[in-house]
Formats: sequence, C-alpha cells, structure tokens
Amino acid sequence: MTQPLRDKVALVAGATRGAGRGIAVELGAAGATVYVTGRSTRARRSEYDRPETIEDTADLVTEAGGHGIAVPADHLDPAQVEALVDRIAAEQGRLDVLVNDIWGGETLFDWDAPVWEHDLDKGLRLLRLAVETHAITSHHALPLLLRHPGGLVVEVTDGTADYNRDHYRVSFFYDLAKSSVLRMAFALGHELGPRGATAVALTPGWMRSEIMLDHFGVREDNWRDALEKVPHFAISETPRYVGRAVAALAGDPEVARFNGSSLSSGGLAQEYGFTDLDGSRPDSWRYLVEVQDAGRPADVTGYR
Repeated sequence: MTQPLRDKVALVAGATRGAGRGIAVELGAAGATVYVTGRSTRARRSEYDRPETIEDTADLVTEAGGHGIAVPADHLDPAQVEALVDRIAAEQGRLDVLVNDIWGGETLFDWDAPVWEHDLDKGLRLLRLAVETHAITSHHALPLLLRHPGGLVVEVTDGTADYNRDHYRVSFFYDLAKSSVLRMAFALGHELGPRGATAVALTPGWMRSEIMLDHFGVREDNWRDALEKVPHFAISETPRYVGRAVAALAGDPEVARFNGSSLSSGGLAQEYGFTDLDGSRPDSWRYLVEVQDAGRPADVTGYR
C-alpha cells in the first residue's frame, strides 16, 4: 500500500468520534503521524458522556498504518492548546496538516427554536465550542504549520457555502456556528495563501457517526434498517469518507487551487476518485437539493 503522507505530521483537533475520528484514521492509513485531541479519555469523559475516547482513535490511526498520538486538550483553554503545539514542535519539528473539527454542540441546540426561545446559555456555549475553539487552535498552531511550505488547514463544518447561504440551518446558533466556520476558511485562505499554505472548508454529507447510528437505533453493519423510518438516510456516508477527502487534499501537490474554497466529501470523491468503505461515492449535498429538499421520494440512483 502506498503511503503518500508517511513523512507528514497532522493535528486533528476534535478527533474523539465522528468526522474527526474518520479523518484521523484515513490520514494514518496514508502514513501520517497524527496527533488526536479531545476531552474524552479513558480516564475521564466529557459532558457528552459517551464511550469513544481519543486513545481509541489514536490506536485506530496506528492500526491503519500511521502513528497515532492521543493528547487530551480542551481547545477553549489557550494554555492547553499552546502546550499541545509546543509538544508537536518539540517532538516533530513541523506540522503539515491542521484539521479543525472541534464541535461538541450536539446537545446544545434545539431544532427550529427561534433565538428568543432558545436556551441562551446553551446557544452561547455552542458558539464558544464551535467557533472560539477553532480560532484559538489556529492562533497557536499556524506559526508551526508555516515553518514549511505546503501546509494545509481544513475547517470542518456542516453544509457547503452555497447551500448554507440559501438555507436556514436548524437554529440561529447552529446556523451561525456552521456559517462562521465556512468564513474562517475563507479568511485563512487570504492569510495563508501568500505564505505558502492552503486553507479550505470541508463538509461531510449525512454522516453515519456514532451518535447518528445510536439516534436511529442501528449499527454500521445494519444501518439500512433505518431506511424504513428515514428513507433519505440511504444517501448517508461513513466518517471515513470525509477522512479520505482530507487525505486526498493533503497528498495533492496542487491543493492550493482550492485555497479559501468550500468543499464537500462527495464533490472531492468525484475530483480524486476515492470511494466510501462500501465502494460507493455518495454525493449528499447534490442529493439534498435535487431530491430531499425538492420533495421527491428517496432514490439514490445516480447519487452514490
């Protein structure tokens, strides 16, 4: 197996589960050394109170062929993030890929609740977790990333710039958080491009994360059982799909052509030719517009 990222060092901030875990594992499969961070460890759980841990993610990175290193970190604490980056600098002397996937807001938003009815403390906490953490991490990590030309920053969000521009996303706070991350990638592109690095925003499609599978009462091996109740779930993808998107970007010597852009896992699969674990290429955002939002019956023909 070729490992185009064997000499690369990555930091996946927010790699405990979901997209972050999928990205970390695929970077590992491509040979990278991957630092994985989060607040859920084998010794202590975050307020999510779920079983996934950063140590588990690091083990999966190593099993995939890379070198996984778990570092507990609360990315709202600048001192912890600074210490994390200092450690990477001391141990590796470089940082080639920064993935800002910190989120932590699954329990903090109410669907379709207007801002005056939404719990204010939860809404503001969501913004801190989803926006402030990314800014803190970029502030401390980018000087190390810029030591060597060709660095890549991936801001992980939900929705493409085109889709989010025209659609209300869940609630005031959720909408603001996900749109802010898109804008962060745009701004970072302006700041990093002239300095030899690239920044992009990247969204998965309808992702079969651990939390999503639990929500539908299924597992990865029987996820199609959920289609009886939620037919459009047929377009869903594994977290490894967006991971393969990041690995493809990180291994592309011409990745700068995407600087400042909004990208999707499905779109990049068409660009680079990778597939999800089942060999398909779900194009979730095109499906969402052309089928689900259009009120058509679920049919993924031509979309995966």
